[in-house]
Amino acid sequence: MKTLIIGTGYVGLVTGACFAETGVDVVCVDINEEKIEKLKQGIIPIFEPGLDLVVKRNFEKNRLNFSTSIKENLKEIEAVFIAVGTPPGEDGSADLSHVISAAREIGRHMDSSLVIVTKSTVPIGTSRKVKEAVQEELDARGLQISFDVASNPEFLKEGAAVDDFLKPDRIILGVESESAKKILNRLYHPFLLNGHPVIYMDIPSAEMTKYAANCMLATKISFMNDLANLCDLVGADISMVRKGIGSDPRIGNKFIYAGIGYGGSCFPKDVKALIKTADDNGYSLELIKAVEKVNTRQKTVLFSKIMKHFGNDIKDKVFGVWGLTFKPNTDDMRESPALVIIEQLVHAGAKIRAYDPVGLKEAQKILGDKIMYGNDMYDVLIDANGLILATEWSEFRVPNFKVLTRIMKDKVIFDGRNIYDPAEIEENGFSYYGIGRTHSRNT
Repeated sequence: MKTLIIGTGYVGLVTGACFAETGVDVVCVDINEEKIEKLKQGIIPIFEPGLDLVVKRNFEKNRLNFSTSIKENLKEIEAVFIAVGTPPGEDGSADLSHVISAAREIGRHMDSSLVIVTKSTVPIGTSRKVKEAVQEELDARGLQISFDVASNPEFLKEGAAVDDFLKPDRIILGVESESAKKILNRLYHPFLLNGHPVIYMDIPSAEMTKYAANCMLATKISFMNDLANLCDLVGADISMVRKGIGSDPRIGNKFIYAGIGYGGSCFPKDVKALIKTADDNGYSLELIKAVEKVNTRQKTVLFSKIMKHFGNDIKDKVFGVWGLTFKPNTDDMRESPALVIIEQLVHAGAKIRAYDPVGLKEAQKILGDKIMYGNDMYDVLIDANGLILATEWSEFRVPNFKVLTRIMKDKVIFDGRNIYDPAEIEENGFSYYGIGRTHSRNT
């Protein structure tokens, strides 16, 4: 079976590589010539554990290839996946220009029937627009070629995308014909062998399912963060509350960790897009709007704790920041809470030294010379007035307190992800501030 993937970003590259892993012949297309040449050389544009090995293995076996031309790779293709970017516009709506452009390019050059699948996260109704764009191009060519459209939203977690694709919780497929269902069934057959559920539905419902999933997870995060701030005021510990409610199977224990807010390429964008979709249809999603509002506020909570500890004066204070990416096991810094905190600190006159296991190169593109960058986690804490934990990378979980005591000027830790035990921190002579933790008020 031959499949074409349009877009070699996070979703497109993972999709193409993992389909190839199951024996499908895949061509990944991108207009970025430099990126395509690097992929042919085995240079992966993103950090994603295990992806480089899957790409290299299947490229060497000629099951995975890369090109800049849609036109040259449409022959004998049975399914085309559109996996291009849908960045948010100023009004929060998803920019569909790349999706529609890809659809038009397919319509200009297809010469046999196929299934066109939207893999990008797109607003409800996008598949209809894709179908119209393809048909307009076929009409302009005076051709009558049958084709189907379908929706196959992705549910990949950055840092675990390869496993998520190969061992999915579920596969959502929005189809409108038996012919599309037959082709997609064949494509996903290897996953059916392992008992992973494939859920077929109409296309608008599939498009909505993606947004609903991400907004539900974002809601859980903001709910816990809101409660954590109240815990700070009333003397409760959000970590204990999490254990108490997480044991209820109706609630579950995932995505109920308090912290400094969510970030990344999905949650912020998808929350905004669903709000905009509702507004455009004359309905206000009050709960989802509150989720976004809480998350924006949460990114300022740790800065407020820092200011309070230092008497609202941090001019020329030096802070070592551990973690810059929005989550561990990725180099993605889009909407990272760490960036918001750093900007606040710099604006208040503080000096920042930061370390991240994989995100320093990306951070330098964004922050430039506003801050200094360290070679390791302890290097950034020499003569520092405080440690700020912004991203919970595994290597930060068990710090050497003897080293911290020796190199830090002031013994205070601001734990933005609640990964430390407040009692242990204080037993080692450090002041501790967490998010909704009993000991975070230094009482």
